[in-house]
Amino acid sequence: MKAIVFTEYGSPDVLHIEERPTPTPKDNEILIRVCAAAVNYGDTAGRNFGAITPRTFNMPGFLWLPARLSFGWSKPRRAIQILGNEFSGVVEAVGKEVTLFKVGDPVFGYRGPNFGAYAEYLCMRENDTVALKPANMSYEEAATVPYGSLMALGLLKLGQIQRGQQVLVNGASGGMGSYVVQLAKHYGAEVTGVCGTPRLDFVKALGADHVIDYTQEDFTHNGKTYDLIFDILGRSSFAHSKKSLTATGRVLYASFKTRQLLQMLWTWITRRSQRVICAMTSAKRDTLIEAQRLVEAGTLKTIVDRCYPMAQAADAHCYVEDGHKQGHVVITMG
Repeated sequence: MKAIVFTEYGSPDVLHIEERPTPTPKDNEILIRVCAAAVNYGDTAGRNFGAITPRTFNMPGFLWLPARLSFGWSKPRRAIQILGNEFSGVVEAVGKEVTLFKVGDPVFGYRGPNFGAYAEYLCMRENDTVALKPANMSYEEAATVPYGSLMALGLLKLGQIQRGQQVLVNGASGGMGSYVVQLAKHYGAEVTGVCGTPRLDFVKALGADHVIDYTQEDFTHNGKTYDLIFDILGRSSFAHSKKSLTATGRVLYASFKTRQLLQMLWTWITRRSQRVICAMTSAKRDTLIEAQRLVEAGTLKTIVDRCYPMAQAADAHCYVEDGHKQGHVVITMG
């Protein structure tokens, strides 16, 4: 099979097409012919992990070393040389113990840190994070749904969002933020999205009640207060954000450093009414099925900005990293 491979860390130019063995499904696995794979932050960060330091790592610094060893110290390990962690495709073959899928089923799914979706074929266990593709989406659209919807569904439940609350999403245009905006609206909140100038219309199209261009306005200075500030990339500090919280408001960090962890512990130990939440959630098949149903009900939608063929994977990464995208970017495999 053809696969988009990187055998060294670096710029998008390290991506190239190689022939790799087509995987064979085990008894409890399905073989998927990949139709499309999204380009998200995990892909671009993984490709350039050699340049990521403990300071620039988007998680607590003490996790940097095990992550670097897992990826490969001087170059990526062969097991992760094929990027891509969210995809859509068609079931090509099934193992003899598989009961949940049959050949020909359209599916979508999430690979997490295992990657592997930038290829014509991949194998997954039937109980992994894979489900039938939403019937009302194309393969290109469906490939952009898994990661963002899985994280948004899990984290908003941890944030205890309630109807009528004021919710601010800092990073509203990203792979996770775009689904946080839509789900917060679904749960009955009034939503303010924060993003850059090129993506204001995108966030409005997602249903945000208000949008703030962070290049023109600092939301912590506008005098408004929120019940929940959902910070996708940990860009705002609690010290600055707390004046934008209601008396019982919470700041939820989806990406956090050691400082935010200590702030979370402090606000819980001292039982302060305003609290910090540093949250992680696991990707489960049941949650993906919930996302599929929300898509088919019209609650969740996606906007695909551009699609690139396999041979232009480097161009896709360049476009994402240059900050021009107004929606999701997809690589098509066929």
